[in-house]
Order: sequence, then structure tokens, then C-alpha cells
Amino acid sequence: MAIKYKNSSRFNRLFKKLCKKYKTLPNDFDKLKKLSISLFHNPDIHFDNQGIVKIPGFNTSKIVIFKVKKFACRSLKGGAMSGLRVVYAYHIKKELVEFIEIYYKGNQSNHNEHLINEYLKQFGH
Repeated sequence: MAIKYKNSSRFNRLFKKLCKKYKTLPNDFDKLKKLSISLFHNPDIHFDNQGIVKIPGFNTSKIVIFKVKKFACRSLKGGAMSGLRVVYAYHIKKELVEFIEIYYKGNQSNHNEHLINEYLKQFGH
């Protein structure tokens, strides 16, 4: 079964803002989903280049929160270490990835824990 993808409304706003600054982001983001996230969550492959990590303290038996630390954005030189970070929730039984946050590490040092907690509240966590 193929992984389904969904964006939170907050993610859409953040993504749109970053796309204005980094023109290759939409294409690079599609590649990230296809070549990294989908392979990481495929039980037959489980490709792990240490670019996707669990964020401790937010995980339940149904939802696991991950951060993508290796994201190659061609607009930002540096290859996979471009400085962009993506936070997403993986809904295990639904095989659904819902994107919560995207940010540039130069502008924000870490993920927004309040945003993750607000997201999880929707599911009674």
C-alpha cells in the first residue's frame, strides 16, 4: 500500500512563504516524499540514511512524530544539509503522513513543540 500525504493548514502557510524565497522547493519537496519519506516507511525497504528521526516525547501507539533533517533543496546550496527541516506525523494504521511544520534552521533553531501538541490534541493526545 502506498503512503498517503496530507498537509496541515499551518504547514501550507509556512510552505507557501518559503516557496517565495526558495523557488526549487516544490520540486525538491516532491523528491523528498518520493525518495526519502516513502522509502523510510516502506517495511520491505526501510531505507534509513539517518536523515529522518523520531522526535521524542510526542509519540503514541497510533501516531509517531518525525523530523526530516536531511532535505536537499537546490535553492539552498549544501545538498542534503541545506538547513531546511520538516516535521510530520506518521499515522501508523492509515499509512498517512501529515506534514505539520517546515522551517529554515537559520531562522528557527528547533521544531515548535506547541505546534506539535496542538496537532496531537485533534486526536485526543
